[in-house]
Amino acid sequence: MSARLNPARTRTALRTSARLSADLLLVLVMAAVTLWVLGRMWSVVWPLVVGLFITTLTWPVARFLRGRGWPPALAAAAVTVLFLAVVGGIVALIAVPVASQSGQLTDGVVAGIQKLHEWAAGPPLNIDDAQISHAIDAAIDRIQNSLGSTVTTVVTGLSTVVNGVVTAVLAVFLMFFFLKDGPRFLPWLTRQLPGRLATDIPTVAERGWDSLGSFVRSQAFVGLLDAVFIGLGLWALGVPLVLPLSVLTFVSAFVPIIGALFAGFVAVLIALVSNGLTDALIVLAIIVVVQQLEGNVFQPMIQSRGLGLHAAVVLLAVTLGGSLAGIVGSLLAVPVAGLVAVLWTYVREQLTDPPQETEGDDPPGDAVASA
Repeated sequence: MSARLNPARTRTALRTSARLSADLLLVLVMAAVTLWVLGRMWSVVWPLVVGLFITTLTWPVARFLRGRGWPPALAAAAVTVLFLAVVGGIVALIAVPVASQSGQLTDGVVAGIQKLHEWAAGPPLNIDDAQISHAIDAAIDRIQNSLGSTVTTVVTGLSTVVNGVVTAVLAVFLMFFFLKDGPRFLPWLTRQLPGRLATDIPTVAERGWDSLGSFVRSQAFVGLLDAVFIGLGLWALGVPLVLPLSVLTFVSAFVPIIGALFAGFVAVLIALVSNGLTDALIVLAIIVVVQQLEGNVFQPMIQSRGLGLHAAVVLLAVTLGGSLAGIVGSLLAVPVAGLVAVLWTYVREQLTDPPQETEGDDPPGDAVASA
């Protein structure tokens, strides 16, 4: 005799599913509206985000100075000037090697193209010069036909540079005010919010700040270690542009997984063009060894203070962020995922019933004492 569905339970299950679907749809609509508003306000949001990022890096220094009796404004000003000096020094150290070694790199690119030409002309491809010349002519014609779009791209690039400079200036000013007045923000926020929000929002904000600061500082330290070890390997092999490649490795560390792959690819490519296949393979081996040390030694020691996200979650977040917002999305994907995890943890804590003691059970201390 086959079992029959209970009509009452079926209707209850359908109503519950419909209610949950409606609730989920409302949450998704609210998230979409929030993202749309942030997109419309991006010219303000992006400097704010950059300012928060650099504030997390510089706050320990400001906190140290304030602990030694420095006034908040003076400590913030000193840290801001120090930060600008460090950034200016790094830019100068990158620009000088690039300018001095650009000719060498150009010659290496030409030699590399010649090697590829010779390799393509030999077995097993056996591509003759006429086919190669035809391909080059086709590429030149395509470039000439797209001259208008190239000019548009250049204009867009100049606009991007200007926007980047404006964003950097605003971010530095915001960093100064965050360093100066940051500790007073949560008490002020608590006074402005009504009811339970005066407790929930400041608590989530404080946890999010701690999580973001831990992530940025841990990634900066890991990136510094990668840059030092890989830079030493490149310097020992005589690969050009060692300092720019090391800085690229450091900056790429803020985009977990994807950033390391990109920086490693650029370093191997420069080594291949300038030093040949053997040194490129050695550089690849150095990068693999350093990445293994990072993943198995450095990261477990440091990441305990970070976001604590699984590697699969990090990879999916970076991929999704890159597909939605390009480089900016890849940069912000992991911190946003970490903040979402902080929010979810807090909500789960508030929705979870506290453990109840069973009547007649002895407290742990009494049990130990009686034993």
